[in-house]
Order: sequence, then C-alpha cells, then structure tokens
Amino acid sequence: MEKTISQKLKDILISAAWTQEELARNLGTTQKTVNLWINERSSPHFRHIQKIDLLYFDIIGYAQIEFSILSKQKNGAISKGINVAKIVSDKEILDALTLHLTYHTNTIEGSTMTLADVQEILSDDNKVLSNKTAREQIEAKNHRSALYFLLDQLNAKKDTFFWTKELILEIHLRLMNSIISNAGAFRNHGARIASSRVVLANYVKIPRLIEEFIESLNTPTKDLIRFLAQTHSTFEKIHPFSDGNGRTGRLILFISALQYGVIPPLVLKEKKHAYYKYLEIAQTEEKFELLEMFMAESIISAYELIKNRLITE
Repeated sequence: MEKTISQKLKDILISAAWTQEELARNLGTTQKTVNLWINERSSPHFRHIQKIDLLYFDIIGYAQIEFSILSKQKNGAISKGINVAKIVSDKEILDALTLHLTYHTNTIEGSTMTLADVQEILSDDNKVLSNKTAREQIEAKNHRSALYFLLDQLNAKKDTFFWTKELILEIHLRLMNSIISNAGAFRNHGARIASSRVVLANYVKIPRLIEEFIESLNTPTKDLIRFLAQTHSTFEKIHPFSDGNGRTGRLILFISALQYGVIPPLVLKEKKHAYYKYLEIAQTEEKFELLEMFMAESIISAYELIKNRLITE
C-alpha cells in the first residue's frame, strides 16, 4: 500500500534525525506548513509532493534504479577529480573534509556531537566539552588522527601506495585507541548486526578473508564506482573488529577513491537508513547497483562541500 504524505514525512524525520524546521528547509517551505501536512490538516501542492517523494527515496532508499540514471550518476561522480597532494596542501579543503567526514561517520555510529561540537574539539586539542561524553570526544580526535595518517601515507608513496593487513590494523588502532582494549586487533569472537539479514564472517576465517580483501583492494579497476561498492560491502561483511568496523571501512573507502584521483565519498548521516539498506542488499543478494548509485551520490556530496575552493583556483 502506498504510504501517505504524512507517513513519508514522519519516516524522513525519524531516519534523517531532523527537526521539522530542518525538514521544512529541505523542502523549501515553512515549519508550520510541514506540521500541517504531518497532521493531515492540509495537503501539499503537486510540486511539493514531488519534492517530498524525491526526498523520501533519497533518505529511505530506492527499491531499484534505472541503468541510464546509474550510468549518468557514475560518470558525473568520476568527473569530480582531486589528488591527495591538493587535499594535504590546501588547508580549507583539508579542514572541511576532515570536519564533515568525522562528524558524519561518528554520528552514523551513534555520536551525539553536533557539527559545531566536532569543530570545537578538532580546533583545540585541549578543549573538553562538559555536555558530551569523553568517548565521543576521543572518537572525533582519533578519527582525525587516522585520516591524517592515511593521507600522509598516500601522499608520501603516491603510485607505490598499496594496502596491507598491517595498514588496516594501524587504521583501527588509531581510530579506537583508548576506546576499546583490543584496538588494532581482529576480533576473536562471533558477531552479528541487530535487525540485519547479513551473516558476518566467522572470526576464525577473518585473517584469510582480509588477505583476499586486500588483494582485491590492490587490483586495478576500470569501474571505480562499482569497485568502491563491492570492496566496501565486502569489508563490512567481514566485520573484522569487535568495534569500529564502519568507521574503518569508510576511511578505506575514502582513500581508495583518492588513489584513483576522485573526490572521496562523504556518507551523510541523514542517509544512514538508505546506506544500510543498500549495503544489506549488496551483501545478501550480490546486487550492487543501488550501492553504486549511493557511492556516486556520496562523491557528489563531498564535491558540493569543497567545490567553491576548487572552482576559484
């Protein structure tokens, strides 16, 4: 049964964790109007119904995608080029990507810190926020540390950069240092994701699966977007660590795109529901088209964040 406008708006609010004011801004209307629609006291005009439908599928996720649309989006994403030297040398770009990547990736994992909170913490290493947990603040600083480490590695080695098991363990160690006791080590126990159909790897098989994953990461590709979708879904299904798998996987995703000279994907916290939906489809059905579309859109999101800096030069 087709959902009502009211139901779609409520689903968007829950999935995106928006206020009615934020939802109104994204629809180009007022909070009062959105409230009337939610409570079914008035009905939107056709142009707003179209906006609501587009926003709904953007946040909640599509069931399928046309090949022509996917191809266009992939081509558009691939055209958004940048190299690691540019990111490292341009403080505005580096700061913007660091801030937003850190904020969104940690929020996806449950952090309650706002964008302003993260900016405050990252701009002053001695800063402590009294209204946020110590863990959340350490997570933000650790994420920056892991990102900078990877950027420095790629910038120093450039074409000779390649992935190793030790590098992946180092990413995790930097991310989860002072947060969990087994940071930088593979899990030695079973694991499952609540409310997911995905069967995660048996911990005994993790070392072998990681070696196979690393081989795939180091194999050149002609279809970067599909490569990003496949390798990311593979890593998250292996789920090699007791905690921090999502953040580690998104950092690997970030650097993998940058290796090919493409602006790295920025997975927005508002699209968490769609992101998990597409990951699960890829992992359980080996259908990657929706996740490919999401990867392309996430690259465009990162481009929108820094495009003014790129255009002015």
